[in-house]
Amino acid sequence: MTMPTLSQMGHVLAIRAERESCIQRGPLSNIWLVRSWLLTFAVQMATIYVPFLNPIFLTLPLTLNQLGLSLILSTIVVFAVEFEKWIRRRG
Repeated sequence: MTMPTLSQMGHVLAIRAERESCIQRGPLSNIWLVRSWLLTFAVQMATIYVPFLNPIFLTLPLTLNQLGLSLILSTIVVFAVEFEKWIRRRG
C-alpha cells in the first residue's frame, strides 16, 4: 500500500495547476501543501517502520530496495499528469 499512497501524494502536487507545470510553479509555492505532504509521508513511513505500529496496521518493514522501487514507480503518476499538461499547452 505504500506505492499507491505515494502515487496519490505525488498526484496532489502535480494537479495543483491545470495547465502550469509543477516545475514552473515551484515545489515550495504553497508551503501548507508541502507541509501536508511531508506530514503524510512521515505518517506513512511510521506505519511501515515503527515496530509497535506494524501489528495495528498489518504492515511489515520494506527493504531499502522495495522502498526505492515504490518511490520510483510512484512518480509515474506525476510524469503522466505533467505529460498531459504539456500536451494541453501545445494544443
